[in-house]
Amino acid sequence: MNLEKVVFGFFVVLAATLNFGFFIGDIGDPELHNKYELYAAVVVNLIATVLKFGDRTQIGAVHLATSLVADLQLIGASLMYVYADHISSAGLTEGWTASIVSLSGGALLANVVSVVLLVVETTSSHRG
Repeated sequence: MNLEKVVFGFFVVLAATLNFGFFIGDIGDPELHNKYELYAAVVVNLIATVLKFGDRTQIGAVHLATSLVADLQLIGASLMYVYADHISSAGLTEGWTASIVSLSGGALLANVVSVVLLVVETTSSHRG
């Protein structure tokens, strides 16, 4: 067992599950989407991105690209959350919540692609 691969896989899967946890629920109901779960998803995604910088293979480049997409969308969702919750006079409305959850949904898709790549890479490494 390679500890580096365990840590890498841990952060990739944790990023996807945290993102899923924030995404799940009625898209317009702010009570169902915990902001701390979103912030945790951002932090874990950033850690997973840093871990992907060392891989110089083609699949590693795709891993990095998917992680950067997830980071971009989660950071955008976080900025929208902060704006809606602390700056906007309307507060965290159903429309703001739907936009934030939609961005996290895009990040979730990128994280699912990353998990699929991880599984494909793991299964192919045992054959060769």
